Amino acid sequence: MLGGIEAGGTKCVVAVADDDLSIIAEATIPTTAPDETFASIINFFEQAQSEHGSDLTTIGVASFGPVGVDPASSSYAEILETPKLAWRGVSYQRRLSHFGVPVVIDTDVNGAALAEQVYGAGKSSDTLAYVTVGTGIGVGVVRAGKPLSGSSHYEMGHILPRRAEGDTFDGLCPSHGDCLEGLAAGPAIKARWGHPLSDLSADHPAHDIEADYLAQLVHSITLMHAPHSIVLGGGVMKTEGLIERIRVKAERYLAGYMKHATLDTGLQNYITKPKLGDKSGIIGALALARARNAGE
Repeated sequence: MLGGIEAGGTKCVVAVADDDLSIIAEATIPTTAPDETFASIINFFEQAQSEHGSDLTTIGVASFGPVGVDPASSSYAEILETPKLAWRGVSYQRRLSHFGVPVVIDTDVNGAALAEQVYGAGKSSDTLAYVTVGTGIGVGVVRAGKPLSGSSHYEMGHILPRRAEGDTFDGLCPSHGDCLEGLAAGPAIKARWGHPLSDLSADHPAHDIEADYLAQLVHSITLMHAPHSIVLGGGVMKTEGLIERIRVKAERYLAGYMKHATLDTGLQNYITKPKLGDKSGIIGALALARARNAGE
């Protein structure tokens, strides 16, 4: 039995599954103080083991970050310089050592990217980028079923975009101010306009500004990683009409410079929504556990 945790900034989705990644049991737990959150996670796994008569073999974690993803580092599986101060230094390995099984860690967006490539929107994509736009903005990239990283995981949500015309908002990022996340994540939208994007009228200027920043991100990902597809997920991306605006602006930014069959006219096939919906993250966490079991 595989264990999975999709650890988000506001909630954790936990699940157990068989080796085919068929989910046996699942629950949602608020992300509060670490002690309280992990007590609920451990209780869920203990109940699952008892009810289904099987012990966990591996736990996969797809986590908010920054988080240590290099197995050779002393900070592996540890939450790093997150704005959630109480979570800094928290180690998934230590907190889950109760079960005595391997714990494998990656970012929430890498987990979602892996799930979408193997099971969802990117089945025909050798390289896929997954973008989440919600409480923060993150990007995960997978190639041939392997999440990519360097000395750490990618932090493309903190690139410095070209300012949209007329935008004078200072930005909310505590580290960079007006980086992409500081300008275009959910909290930034609410801070400047008082409401989530989906609550604003279709003719509100917020829609064009948001689409402009996310189109710049698509432009950057395309030039830096040349993926075969880009999947846009997260709560903000559920706003009606947003992905269509992004496609139009991204095509304009790319300006025909990249020539490849995947960059279809209008980018309808290149920029898509998650096929797995809100399940991408937890399926990705379980897929990480399964890959660890298989020695991949």
